[in-house]
Amino acid sequence: MELNIIAFEEKHWNEVKTIYREGLEGRNATFETEVPDYSTWIKKFNPHLLWVVLESKQVIGWAGLQPVSTRKVYEGVVEVTIYVHSAFSGRGIGSVLMKHLIEESEKNGIWTLQASIFPENTASIRLHVSHGFREIGYREKIAQLDGKWRNTVLFERRSKIVGN
Repeated sequence: MELNIIAFEEKHWNEVKTIYREGLEGRNATFETEVPDYSTWIKKFNPHLLWVVLESKQVIGWAGLQPVSTRKVYEGVVEVTIYVHSAFSGRGIGSVLMKHLIEESEKNGIWTLQASIFPENTASIRLHVSHGFREIGYREKIAQLDGKWRNTVLFERRSKIVGN
């Protein structure tokens, strides 16, 4: 399996949207329940910190870094987003994307990566922990999804290169 990670371009949106929709439908990836339109979705990310992973020119996953605040003091703190097409889960694609995110975040002066994960999403928790994230908190009944209160676990990875 030869993978290629490249910068996201608008032409990838339909494939990214399909993968994102799968995550939404699983109800353990996000509180979102509908895929937004492209212009709304793209505004959530740093455009230069958004990638797709290709296998044979097919988008099989995507990853991005979202600012956690517009305040200058937090410009080096971002939230991690990784989605992999269900047909490719369990093949290490998430790990490949996470390694890429970490390297690129440090090249771009980012010192803290954050993640808020449903406790039921054990695959995502394992992925984050295996890449140096540590659990820093737990939010009980932080929001509702489909009328049910859900909890999230907070994870953080501090760079050993940036911000020390």
